[in-house]
Amino acid sequence: MAFFFEVACVLRSLLPSNDFNYNTDGYEGDGTEDGKSQDGSETLPYIDESPTMSPQLCAPQGPDGEAVSPTPPEGLPPGGDMEKGLEMKKLVLSGFLASEEIYINQLEALLLPMRPLKATATTSQPVLTIQQVETIFYKIQDIFEIHKEFYDALLPNIQQWDEKVTVGHLFQKLASQLGVYKAFVDNYKVALETAEKCSQANSQFQKISENLKVKGPKDSKDCTTIVTMEALLYKPIDRVTRSTLVLHDLLKHTPKDHPDFPLLQDALRISQNFLSSINEEIDPRRTAVTTPKGEARQLVKDGFLVEVSESSRKVRHVFLFTDLLLCAKMKKTAVGRHQQYECKWYIPLADLTFQTLDESDTSHSIQVLPEHEIEEMKIKISVLKSEIQKEKKAPKGQSRVERLRKKMNEQESWLLLHSPTIPFRIHNKHGKSYLFLLSSDYERSEWRESIQKLQKKDLQACVLSSVELQVLTSSCFKLRTVHNIPVTSNKDDEETPGLYGFLHVIVHSAKGFKESANLYCTLEVDSYGYFVSKAKTRVFRDTTEPQWNEEFEIELEGSQYLRILCYEKCYDKSMLNKDDNEIVDKIMGKGQVQLDPQTVQSKNWHMDVIEMNGIKVEFSMKFTSRDLSLKRTPSKKQSGVFGVKINVVTKRERSKVPYIVRQCIEEVEKRGIDEVGIYRISGVATDIQALKTAFDTNTKDILMMLSDMDINAIAGTLKLYFRELPEPLLTDRLYPAFMEGIALSDPAAKENCMMHLLRSLPDPNLMTFLTLLEHLKRVAEKEPINKMSLHNLATVFGPTLLRPSESETTKGQHITSASDIWSHDVMAQVQVLLYYLQHPPISFAELKRNTLYFSTDV
Repeated sequence: MAFFFEVACVLRSLLPSNDFNYNTDGYEGDGTEDGKSQDGSETLPYIDESPTMSPQLCAPQGPDGEAVSPTPPEGLPPGGDMEKGLEMKKLVLSGFLASEEIYINQLEALLLPMRPLKATATTSQPVLTIQQVETIFYKIQDIFEIHKEFYDALLPNIQQWDEKVTVGHLFQKLASQLGVYKAFVDNYKVALETAEKCSQANSQFQKISENLKVKGPKDSKDCTTIVTMEALLYKPIDRVTRSTLVLHDLLKHTPKDHPDFPLLQDALRISQNFLSSINEEIDPRRTAVTTPKGEARQLVKDGFLVEVSESSRKVRHVFLFTDLLLCAKMKKTAVGRHQQYECKWYIPLADLTFQTLDESDTSHSIQVLPEHEIEEMKIKISVLKSEIQKEKKAPKGQSRVERLRKKMNEQESWLLLHSPTIPFRIHNKHGKSYLFLLSSDYERSEWRESIQKLQKKDLQACVLSSVELQVLTSSCFKLRTVHNIPVTSNKDDEETPGLYGFLHVIVHSAKGFKESANLYCTLEVDSYGYFVSKAKTRVFRDTTEPQWNEEFEIELEGSQYLRILCYEKCYDKSMLNKDDNEIVDKIMGKGQVQLDPQTVQSKNWHMDVIEMNGIKVEFSMKFTSRDLSLKRTPSKKQSGVFGVKINVVTKRERSKVPYIVRQCIEEVEKRGIDEVGIYRISGVATDIQALKTAFDTNTKDILMMLSDMDINAIAGTLKLYFRELPEPLLTDRLYPAFMEGIALSDPAAKENCMMHLLRSLPDPNLMTFLTLLEHLKRVAEKEPINKMSLHNLATVFGPTLLRPSESETTKGQHITSASDIWSHDVMAQVQVLLYYLQHPPISFAELKRNTLYFSTDV
């Protein structure tokens, strides 16, 4: 069965996807089976990897979680955009042909040693026996001949392409020969085991199997590459998916009335039947894991926290009583029975301390998911929210709404489980230590303060008997004040959905400090059930009345609250904690305000004061909805650089790349490349505006301003420049083609298309894009220090470089609002930039040379 898991991992991509499917792979309760995020390039169905279960390749799911049959795409309607469809079809075929050549060369490399090995098998000194040779190379000759014949028939069709060319019969014949692959697949495990045993027993065969030479493509500079036999034997399993992926792409871009369409449909049907026959041999057994839901002597405080237990994350419900802290999970009960809690552990407050763990204790290692997986899940949730709103308006849509809600609840619960990273350590001075992860220093401070307040009383250590513990745990269900995990899918429809867009906040000043200190503030907003830090003021040194007067622009994602935390900065390095996530600066005060849509959506600034522990922080805020923030507004003045077409700027400057882009990149690489969260953390808005004015007026002091300015403001200025271009850097004209290209399933076709699109960009756009691309790659090289991966950077810049102008967003789209457009397109925009970031270096000169089979205008 282990073999079938390996096959399934490859064959899973064989299933169709409608360009982008935002499903999550199964969230399994308390973290015992963490869901895996996807790269977004193609839909990957869930595969159960439980060691006690047989792996299963499951059917793809629709957005409501129901299985959908793998039906072929519909293709272009008769009389549709025939020319465009056939152009994309040609791109797909060209890429597939190139990959066929590579595959044939790989099969040839396998066949090369087979013949002499078979010849020596009958001599007095055989390397392998006839049986061993036939087992290892089973069906390779047949597969080679099938694909050589297919390649030779397809090549002239590509070379002499016109709209009448038909290739469907070739794919139909290729699909009809999949029975050979079935035989190969059935023998694959035995072939691998035989090759491994022979390598161990015969050094001559081992040398052969580790040094197989594969010829490069005809146009390639590299003559040969060295590949192992094990890797080459895997190629047919990998290849069997390729034709099916290509068939989906071909059907998508073939008019229904084209003679190829029914033939390609039939080829796809045969290929899918082959996939089904593989699945029937895989035992589909899975177990459901119930999500533990804890819910809360006298109860003081309760809430859901993520506990790190045995190196995995568990959602726990923690109850703070007047004399002890109890950590519980929901017990599994029979259907219809009253729900109950199960106590995991408790600590008397008299024995509880907050001392950090010994450095040698590695039992509480914190595993943090890459940030891009968190961002992808947010996008999937946003898409589901949009679908729920549409279904509510549809007749008879209520049953589907419930299914969508259930799926959204699973996804939000997954997010709640994996997003927290700030450690909150609890220690029993007579025994074990425990570790919780929180999303905000605000929550950690609240829990710590609540416990310390109770500890000031004269507490006696208590030991509960099993009966007492059972009674107390049972009472938690009735006493709890927090009933559901904090996700939006648990809220009533009447509750406000929160704000989407940009919140502008000015932190003015603070009063009420008794002693002079080094003071700064952080700003947090709620996002998908938890709070995230969005901005940080400068440190105001040695004062009791700091005057920051700093403005920030904060993106809101369904947010309802703004929190402000005031800290005293610690400069004593001996106080630093070894834990990267541990904040050692002292919280002087904290508070939050509700974001009332009526108040913040006015055009004028709304001033407010937060009182915190005797400290008053004065701030102002106003809000811009996402519908307005998506708009690209061309500048009325053509003398500046912001809002002016990029070709106008480069022509005026007599440069290939705008001066503002070059200078901001140079400054970030000089002193910001090690900055944690560079390009993600907001810069001070007033600084960004000052830089914008300086670049627009071509101030002579620009270089001096750049060297003195906070690096996050410079990064913010660069992002603002691209955001305010009258059309995106990758152009409105090519936007639909980028969306289609990134959705292609076949890697070779995708490569062909994506490079072709870059060549189609105007030279100033292309040069600027390639310059930015190499810069972002250099930033990502410092990821261990700055925490900005390629995917993080793609998430920040993708929508900025691709989001179309307002006039383009509604063309041919039946979407009700800019928020819907954002939800549906943002993942694709991120994936386009990520594709180029992950690509080997792209040279402008090399790109402009036509090195592919053909070139067409987009």
